[in-house]
Formats: sequence, structure tokens, C-alpha cells
Amino acid sequence: MDKKKLTIIAVIIVAIVAIGAYFATSAGSDTIKIGHLPSDHDSALFVAEAQNQFESQGLKVETVQFNNGGDLMTAIASGDIDIGYAGITPVLSSIEKGVPVKVVSGAQTEGSGVVVAKNSGITSFDDLKGKDVATPGEATIQNMLLTYALKKEGINTKDIEFTAMKAAQMNDALKAGKIDAMITWEPYSSIAVNNGYGELLANTSQILPGHPCCVVVAREDFINNHPDELKKILAIHKNATNFINKNPSEAAKLLPEDIVPDKSLQASVLNATNFVSGLDDSYKNNVLKFVDIEVELGLLQKAISSDKIFADI
Repeated sequence: MDKKKLTIIAVIIVAIVAIGAYFATSAGSDTIKIGHLPSDHDSALFVAEAQNQFESQGLKVETVQFNNGGDLMTAIASGDIDIGYAGITPVLSSIEKGVPVKVVSGAQTEGSGVVVAKNSGITSFDDLKGKDVATPGEATIQNMLLTYALKKEGINTKDIEFTAMKAAQMNDALKAGKIDAMITWEPYSSIAVNNGYGELLANTSQILPGHPCCVVVAREDFINNHPDELKKILAIHKNATNFINKNPSEAAKLLPEDIVPDKSLQASVLNATNFVSGLDDSYKNNVLKFVDIEVELGLLQKAISSDKIFADI
């Protein structure tokens, strides 16, 4: 047999071995990928990871950080992650578009704030006209809540310049005078106020009291094919949530340094935040009311039924 034929056979063998190894690795992979945001809204995930709760239940978990909920939901749609901690707004938009995902638990309510530059003279939403306001992105719940607040005040969003920006970068931009205001999740709103370069215009609890914010979502194929693992993850989420609500100071020490630079401040933020787990009727009804508001704002084309949103676990 000549060298050319031997080379071709060798290449084919290498390719077959590589393909076989790929599929063997993929099929045997038991890693659960959980997406999250750089926000203390996802504290239950951070606490569970820091306390090795996943390992203690025999789960192999890899966490992946995304800039905002829109990016996270895109990753879920493509199958890159199995479970995510994300704002309800991008979740609802994804469900409407047919992404095979459902809410499996609440994570927390409220927890964001509209902050303006120190000495900016901005004391009302009407003062935001003509100003540059940063949000985490068009698809985020923060952007939706600001839009809702402006509409209630009769303000046209076209009168405001919106800038999409990473949450951590907003603080630097506000401090440097590159933006006039921002709406962002905790702990960044409290950091700006605490460090003296920002003034709180309104918490989202004032804009829409008791509103749902971050939820835990899972791909439908994961829900259907890994029910035992999902039950363990939800139990861990509940345990971590209870720990945060009972021990905010201790929980603050377990959060990532890049998200929570000030542990003392964070303890007070966690203490003031309503962390939740599970899906009781009251929580579901609040989400459905939120759906109606999004329809009114034009963010959803029509209402989404409860069975399309929530997993029956």
C-alpha cells in the first residue's frame, strides 16, 4: 500500500477516534450548568456554592456568569446552560418566543434602584428628560421598571437617552460624570449612594411594590430528563434562601468579592431584601399581574398562561 493511501487511512482513523471520544464525553457528562448575573439577587446560588451544598448532594455544578438576563436567556435557548437565575422580564420574553424554559422557583422580589449623580439637581422622574440614563440592557427587568415609572408620570421614553451598560461599569460612569443616572440591581445602587457619588431617586419597591424580580428557570428537557437532580437543586435553593434570610451578615461574607466588595454594607442590603423560594399561589399571581403590565407596556404581545410559565414539579 502506498504512502498516500496510508496517510488517508490514518487521517480517517484519527477522525473516527476523535468523534467517538467527543460523543462519549458528551453523553457521559453529568455537569449541570447554572447561569447567573453579577448581582446579589442570586445570593442563594452563591451561598449554596460557598457552603458546598451541591457537592454534598452528589451534584457536579458549573456556574457561568452573564452580563444581563437577556444574554443568559440566549444561552439557555442555545442549550449552553441548564438552569438560570434571571430577571422575570427576559424570562417572559423568551417564553413568548417559544424558548423551552419554565420558572421552577422564585429567587427574590424588588431589589433595584434608580440612582442619580450627586448634585445633579435631578429630584423627580420628570427631571430625567434629556438626560443619559444607563440600564443593564433593553431586555432587563430594570429597563422595564423604569419604562413603567416613566409611563406612570406621563413621560415619553423618547425624551430620555438610554445607554446599555454592565452593572459594575454604571457606577464608574456615574462617578466620572459620563451618565446622569442609572437603574441597576443591588448591591450597585447602594454602593453608589454609600460612597457618596450617587443619590437615590427611587427604589423599585416604590415604583411597583412587591414586584417579582429574579427567578430560577430551567430548560424543559432538563426538567423532564433530570427530575431527581432538579428536586435536589430546588431543595438546595430553599436551604440557601433560608440561611440568607436568617443570617444576612454571615451570608454576606460568602458572596463573591467581585460582586460584593463591601461586606458590611452588603449585610444591610441582604437584610432589606426579600429572598424567596418555591412557587406558591401568591407568588404566581404576582407574576401573572406582572405579565399584564408588560402587555400594557407593549413588551409582550399578549398574556401568557400560568401553565406556560411555571413548571409543574
